[in-house]
Amino acid sequence: MSTATSASGSSTSSGSSSASKTSSIPQSAPAGLLSMTQPPQASTSFFKIASGEVVTFAWSFSGVLATPTSLTVNAVGANSFTYSLTSLPGTASSYIWTPYNYQQSHLATPLAQTTYSLQIFDERGLSATTRPGYLSPNTALTFALYTPQPYTPLASVSIFISV
Repeated sequence: MSTATSASGSSTSSGSSSASKTSSIPQSAPAGLLSMTQPPQASTSFFKIASGEVVTFAWSFSGVLATPTSLTVNAVGANSFTYSLTSLPGTASSYIWTPYNYQQSHLATPLAQTTYSLQIFDERGLSATTRPGYLSPNTALTFALYTPQPYTPLASVSIFISV
């Protein structure tokens, strides 16, 4: 198992990095799929943009007969802005992201407090056509980011009551 790291995240990968021969893929084979295993896809997970807080994205592959050369991981906000998170080896099965570190190193394009769609796709791009044995892009995971508000003691909160 190999590991790659960057300033705002890390990944794990397993298996061989050599590409499968395309001539050995039968035309009857299904398209390869990437299924998210963490966080759960069934509901929206909320993650804090704060120092020391990490987000683990993990997935498994099925039906992938042509090993991708690389994987691209993007987050697309409800504001339609695409945040490029990382590029990973094609065999990577997870990515640990630190939104706070990302925020600090991308001051010109700060992360919005909104919902996001995670995109994971191979070197053929997000709009790659479905092919037997090749990875199909995955955009099914939705998550949200928020910034915690500072604590306000109850004694300092003004309450106005109108009669």
